[in-house]
Amino acid sequence: QVQLVESGGGLVQAGGSLRLSCTLSGRTFSNYAMGWFRQAPGKEREFVAGFAQSFASIRYIDSVKGRFTISRDNAKNTVYLQMNSLKPEDTAVYYCAGRLIYYSTEVFRAEKEYYNWGQGTQVTVSS
Repeated sequence: QVQLVESGGGLVQAGGSLRLSCTLSGRTFSNYAMGWFRQAPGKEREFVAGFAQSFASIRYIDSVKGRFTISRDNAKNTVYLQMNSLKPEDTAVYYCAGRLIYYSTEVFRAEKEYYNWGQGTQVTVSS
């Protein structure tokens, strides 16, 4: 059974940094396309960043470009989201998502394209 477990959320002041981690268990991590989503209060869940299974492609939403970096460590079965220069509008519950796929260069941005989800971790940015 595949499990995704996030960690690293918390409370930070505007301008600060956090690094989120998401560890996958139950399958070979390198065969997964991964993504980070977030859901702010009263809003729909949105794609934030993701990479293709092959890691040949990485995508970010415009509002986080230059501030957030997604990366992975296959040896640790872990995907990271380094978040710098945080803003109050980044406040949300952040979810990691995974999709088992082979030899793919596609970055998936829609919720329905991911089959496995973590439980979410709260990120709160104070002004």
